[in-house]
Amino acid sequence: MNIGIIGAGQIGSALAGRLTSLGHSVKIANSRGPETLGDVAQKTGATPATAREAAQYGELLVVTIPLKNIPDLPKDLFEGVAADVPVIDTSNYYPMLRDGSIRELETGSLTESEWVQQHLGRPVVKVFNNILAEHLEKNGQPVGAPGRIGLPVAADDEAAKRKVMDLVEQLGFDAVEGGTLHESWRQQPGTAIYCTDWPEAEMREYLRSLGHERTEEQHSQFLANHAEQEKQMEAQGIKLK
Repeated sequence: MNIGIIGAGQIGSALAGRLTSLGHSVKIANSRGPETLGDVAQKTGATPATAREAAQYGELLVVTIPLKNIPDLPKDLFEGVAADVPVIDTSNYYPMLRDGSIRELETGSLTESEWVQQHLGRPVVKVFNNILAEHLEKNGQPVGAPGRIGLPVAADDEAAKRKVMDLVEQLGFDAVEGGTLHESWRQQPGTAIYCTDWPEAEMREYLRSLGHERTEEQHSQFLANHAEQEKQMEAQGIKLK
């Protein structure tokens, strides 16, 4: 499959390397231009490209850039791109460390990926946001292997979701039905499955236990949990691009 990746940070690079190792052809872009991606290309086997070239490359696109930079993507990014090409969004909201305050996310009127979808003007599939890049790169396991990690996949477009779930399985993870994009709050920062590598059965049960509509209490609690996570990351000197 021909796959474009916009974003050459930790998640983008991890995906590029894994996907090329599986035989997929990958074009990868960043905000500084293809000429700055020599090291990434050498490490991952992906071909450096512009954002538009990555978007137009083929059968699937991954957008994995800082949330605050989503509105800065080219307005003609999807010109000529078929409507049935799935767009994966891996974004997470980090108001303290990187993104600043975004009103719709603070109030809970939109999930992170609904906000991304609104800005891109294309349906998106939410996945790969709740796993550490190193684990995405190294911890895939064969089907049925003990401890195989489950990854939630949320989207409104069922055909796109199934295509992405198949890719998740190829990468060595159990694809877990995450519901609609409006339900993707259940896999955002501050929830129990954020960066904790749960197996499929436990993750499915956790998602079920949260319900479908986010309550004000849940939203407040997850924001508080994530604020504490950000403080710990800041204390450890972790910087986000």
